[in-house]
Amino acid sequence: MLKGTLASGKTTLVRAFVKAEGVDEEATSPTFSIMHLYGDHIWHYDIYNEGVGKFIESGLLENLEKKGYHFIEWADEKLAEILRAYGFDFITVAITPAGEKRVYRIVDER
Repeated sequence: MLKGTLASGKTTLVRAFVKAEGVDEEATSPTFSIMHLYGDHIWHYDIYNEGVGKFIESGLLENLEKKGYHFIEWADEKLAEILRAYGFDFITVAITPAGEKRVYRIVDER
């Protein structure tokens, strides 16, 4: 899960990860489409507009069973509880702007 304020760098982090994985696609914010898939193994979700309910209703929770990397922007404690209940291991990356740079804090959610 990626946490941070608006324009804190959540999509920028995903973009850098996609590039580091050698996927020749430009990562963009999935705010209005909810999900983007890069290559065949990097999923990027943004539930800011639709919320956790729409994420689950759309069947995207089942996507998390697919092997690969899953980045979820704007996830909240409700989604974290659901993930724990289904036995998913995950981390939260909290991103805090610090001038022109960013501070990344990783929280193991197991």
